[in-house]
Amino acid sequence: MSLVTTATTGVLRVLSPRDLRQTLRVLDRDPVAHCFVSSRIHLSGLDPWRLGGEVWGWSEGGELVSLLYLGANLVPVETTADARAAFVDRCRRIGRRCSSIVGPSYEVAALWPQLADSWGPAREIRAHQPLMVIENDSPHPADPGVRRVREDEVDLLLPACVSMFTEEVGVSPLLGGGAEAYRARISELVRHGRAYARIDDGQVVFKAEIGAVSDHACQVQGVWVAPKLRGRGLAAPGMAAVVALARREHSPTVSLYVNDFNAIARRSYETAGFRTVGDFATVLF
Repeated sequence: MSLVTTATTGVLRVLSPRDLRQTLRVLDRDPVAHCFVSSRIHLSGLDPWRLGGEVWGWSEGGELVSLLYLGANLVPVETTADARAAFVDRCRRIGRRCSSIVGPSYEVAALWPQLADSWGPAREIRAHQPLMVIENDSPHPADPGVRRVREDEVDLLLPACVSMFTEEVGVSPLLGGGAEAYRARISELVRHGRAYARIDDGQVVFKAEIGAVSDHACQVQGVWVAPKLRGRGLAAPGMAAVVALARREHSPTVSLYVNDFNAIARRSYETAGFRTVGDFATVLF
């Protein structure tokens, strides 16, 4: 992408490894909210081949102010009104390449109406998803049966992951020839010690993964309890165990975001010691 300069004297450009220090400074303004993008950038060093996408930067007066991550998801980071206008203009020109827009609700709410006529329609809009965090081990008793999933247990874990994804997103991750890629993703999480579960007699009872890890925070995803065992109070002790393991093995601060309409999940997270610190939104395609 060539440099794009607007009347506000801002400059939009694709970031490269030489921009890493400035990029991390922007992300560090809110390590919890920006955990996903920070995780990708820490892993890739802004190398586009390793990043699996692009990061656009918006600079004013030579200082990097705002970011936009473009991969399977589009994620705004600390976007100002001028930055959003420039990002939207570029996004409209290249067309939609992502399966969702996700990020702080005020930024998503500002971006989506400007993209809807060229990128729409959305399959679903989840306008309010509480962003929750815990910075200490849970006060709730942890389930001692929750542990790291072993590499030889991927085939046990995979059906639970597919079930959770389908319930949460509304479509199976295996559709459209996605089975191999999805299995590879779950295997990668297991290999890096980021998948936790309670497995009884060869059946997954409870599971959760750490989907993103940065220096300051990690983000839990894929929390699931076997349907036949729901309502028995397994989620809160399971999450208490995940918090302890994640804080010891990954990052001192553990976060997640949850649909506001999922009252049962929110109560379980609150019981486990999570508190709400922000509000996310997701546009699904």
